[in-house]
Amino acid sequence: MGGVCIDMRHMTAILEVNEEDFDCTVEAGTTRKTLGSYIRSTGLMFPVDPGADASLGGMASTSASGTNAVRYGTMKENVLNLEVVLADGSVLHTAGPKRRTRKSAAGYNLTELFVGSEGTLGIISKVTLRLHAVPQMMVSAICSFPTIQNAVQSVVHILQSSIPLARIELLDEKSMAMSCSYSNLDYPIAPSLFLEFHGSEESVKTQAKDVEEIVKMDEGSNFIWSANGEERNKLWKARHDIYYATLAHKPGCKSVTTDVCVPISKLTDIIMKTKEDISNSGVVGTIIGHVGDGNFHTQLLYDPQNEQELNIAHEIENKISKRALLLNGTCTGEHGIGVGKISFLEEELGEIGIKTMRSIKQALDPQNLMNPGKVLK
Repeated sequence: MGGVCIDMRHMTAILEVNEEDFDCTVEAGTTRKTLGSYIRSTGLMFPVDPGADASLGGMASTSASGTNAVRYGTMKENVLNLEVVLADGSVLHTAGPKRRTRKSAAGYNLTELFVGSEGTLGIISKVTLRLHAVPQMMVSAICSFPTIQNAVQSVVHILQSSIPLARIELLDEKSMAMSCSYSNLDYPIAPSLFLEFHGSEESVKTQAKDVEEIVKMDEGSNFIWSANGEERNKLWKARHDIYYATLAHKPGCKSVTTDVCVPISKLTDIIMKTKEDISNSGVVGTIIGHVGDGNFHTQLLYDPQNEQELNIAHEIENKISKRALLLNGTCTGEHGIGVGKISFLEEELGEIGIKTMRSIKQALDPQNLMNPGKVLK
């Protein structure tokens, strides 16, 4: 099958920034860091941070998420309008031309239809985004636990206390060991939570102290927090670099990265069973998670010359997806369906759900021109 790949990298104009309305409109090829630099002097920020300096059109197409989704939401919650070129060449504005309101009850939500559609329904050419005020103060913290169970239970207790966290990330002991080695850090080699608080100076310090008390009740220790920008950046760089830190553990290896999301009450169960699967498999694997919303990943290393290792990694990946569905979760929290999870999407949505999606695809792209073979068979 032949095809045409459309490169959006030169569509980088920042078309409009409305400071009083907390929104902006950009061309699809604009990257999140470019936008961040452009609006820094306004006191505004775009918070969705998947780690990579991705294009904002791509982030909308994949419904990207990141470490601070627990506070600011995913792309779904931060896209107000899209300009989309449809398969027949017509141009759609999903919320209407130049509309940029925070809410609307005007008919079907076409914006959310295209966010996360992975290029299968049309080509996103412009994105109107919600912006947020830069907090007066940001405080980051790290703490360690004797077990994964303790760490996840502490997350549940923190969320139940209604403390408005900006980020809360879980790294298992293997992730911590690799991260400390790669980033030259001296944190304890134990299951750990990375946290961040946003707000006024008084409120974030109160939040950090309240969380420290909860952590202690769940046998957490080594609670260290800082408002120093350099120390905060070092902490979160280590978190974002965990992919490279894991690969560096076995030079020459590649990885299979998994992605599921479950109700938070089921998170301990699925993580512990996943750890058992990895331990019994013989492959090296790490676990990290955006635990504030029940989303976690494993990174499974394999030798590209060893087909058996790759097969084992895929077996574990499939087990995790099946287990997530049994626990009333989803087969993908943020990485998308692509090709590899089409069968799990069918199981997740059921016959009527898939039939409805196919009807939408047929109506918008009857010749199957847009990213054929992805999301739906």
